[in-house]
Amino acid sequence: MSAQNQEPVDFYFDFSSPYGYFAAFKIDALVGRFERAVRWHPMMLGAAMKVSGNRPLADQPIKGDYADHDWARMARFMELPWARPEPFPIAALAPARAFYWLDERDPALAKDFAKAALGAYFGEGRNISVPEVAAGIGAGLGIAPEDLLAAIATPGIKERLKAETDEAIRRGVFGSPFFIVDGEPFWGSDRLWMVKRWLQSGGW
Repeated sequence: MSAQNQEPVDFYFDFSSPYGYFAAFKIDALVGRFERAVRWHPMMLGAAMKVSGNRPLADQPIKGDYADHDWARMARFMELPWARPEPFPIAALAPARAFYWLDERDPALAKDFAKAALGAYFGEGRNISVPEVAAGIGAGLGIAPEDLLAAIATPGIKERLKAETDEAIRRGVFGSPFFIVDGEPFWGSDRLWMVKRWLQSGGW
């Protein structure tokens, strides 16, 4: 089977996930080396955590302190801006809904918006859960703020995000970032090297 006929790699992430932020700036370039596409799926990680019994890293003693150190270190390593946001974590409904509205019209623009929103939150500390903030990020990409605000309030877009989250959980997604490559699941930005090897070898 040729690379062009293979299914895209599915990339699941939450806009409130630091490791999702880091992965978002790597995954397309990595997968593109193998002439494969990436299908992005923002989701509400809190819903998956309710099923798995997990809780945010920032709320876990000892582990949360390590995560704070690791996020700052990862940002330096990747040469990405980092400013630990406050509040953190957030229920990032606004940017996730905006993504799906844009994705239905222009998937490339939707990815650009996602990267801009992640950068605004983790690079500048802006609260992207506020719809007006998300709309302002969209305005920087030429998206009319009033159109974005109206879109994310529509029942259809709200249901799309819920359906995407439910489908992610059905597929076994419990963390962010999470990748599914030819049916094989990989959890975490530290598994990108495994994703690369899988794409190189066709699995093992």
